[in-house]
Amino acid sequence: MERGHALRRYLAGAVAARIGDEMSGPALMLAGFALTGSAADAASLLAALTSAAAVGGPLLGVLLDRAARPGHLLAGALLLYAAGLGATLLALGRSPLALTLLIAVVTGLLGPAVSGGWTAQVPRVAPDGDRLPRANALDAMTFSAASLAGPALAGGLAEVAGAPTAVVVAVLLIASALPAAWLLPARPARVQAAGPASVLGALVAGVRVILARRALARATLSTTVSCTAQGMLLACVPLLGERAMGGAGRGALLLSCAAVSALAAGAVLARLPRAVAPDTVLWASALVQCAALTLASWGEPAPLVVAALVLGIGEGPQLAALFAVRHREAPEHLRSQIFTTGASLKITGFALGAAVGGPLATWSLPGTTALAAGVALLAAVAFFAVPPATGEAPGSGAGPR
Repeated sequence: MERGHALRRYLAGAVAARIGDEMSGPALMLAGFALTGSAADAASLLAALTSAAAVGGPLLGVLLDRAARPGHLLAGALLLYAAGLGATLLALGRSPLALTLLIAVVTGLLGPAVSGGWTAQVPRVAPDGDRLPRANALDAMTFSAASLAGPALAGGLAEVAGAPTAVVVAVLLIASALPAAWLLPARPARVQAAGPASVLGALVAGVRVILARRALARATLSTTVSCTAQGMLLACVPLLGERAMGGAGRGALLLSCAAVSALAAGAVLARLPRAVAPDTVLWASALVQCAALTLASWGEPAPLVVAALVLGIGEGPQLAALFAVRHREAPEHLRSQIFTTGASLKITGFALGAAVGGPLATWSLPGTTALAAGVALLAAVAFFAVPPATGEAPGSGAGPR
């Protein structure tokens, strides 16, 4: 009974924090676009917010792995993340762009708390091994739900009340998740004692695990490349909305279309969590995303909506499959670091895609979406670039459990 309540509380907090997080990027980008009139500057703001994750994620993961009450640390990280988003909004349009970008970079150090930091706690709210696959799929669905609600709220509020209001709502949603984070279960003392004695040693150990376990390495590489393609698409969203849908804010609704299909695909996966090996899902979903982005390069309203729906069919299962691989491969005493490091790499890939996609989109919008399709195809190729472990069939996920 208590375990079921803990999982429900975890999911409620995750949904609130992740909706706020999903709102923050589009809302800040729309605010930057409205105030500067430059898609490149708006994309730079998003890239600044996400680029620092490569540094912040691994360190946050080490601290979570060493904390007796990781939920308390997560609550503090969420509070600082929300405060940083508010400070970025206050600086936007009132301070030089360079200062605003610096504040966004510092804020982005805490971004992995909402993603990998939370997800690493799933085994503690669903400790029964038979319940973990379903809990894992439900956790992935919180990302899809947030991807659905976040951009829709950001775009709708930007249209009705202005982009700054959307940023404020995002901050409040993230802050509302603090109680759920604070009440997360404690870590067993035996797990705390199992890790390396120093922070540097823990960082090195986590990186070694990611590189040494082939299934984990290729999952990390493939999904990071996929996120680069997704970042390129997001940088195109204001211009796609402006040129094809009658308003920059309406472009964010395309992301909600993708989230609808991702949520539906995730619901199917939650009912049949063992139907397909997660490693197979990883490369297959990259190909689905490639097809969707190719269709998006058409640039007309109807094909854009269809492309967004197809994109979600690839994104939702890919995320659940990635979580399944991480839970399967990560040692318990390094789990938080594996998750936050992986999340950091994905966020950094996303930031790179947004940084490249913004300037390119102003030059050629169809060319940028076509390039994003090529990057998505590269994600599938990258999966097979990492050779399988001895005795493991390529793409099967039949490695160590």
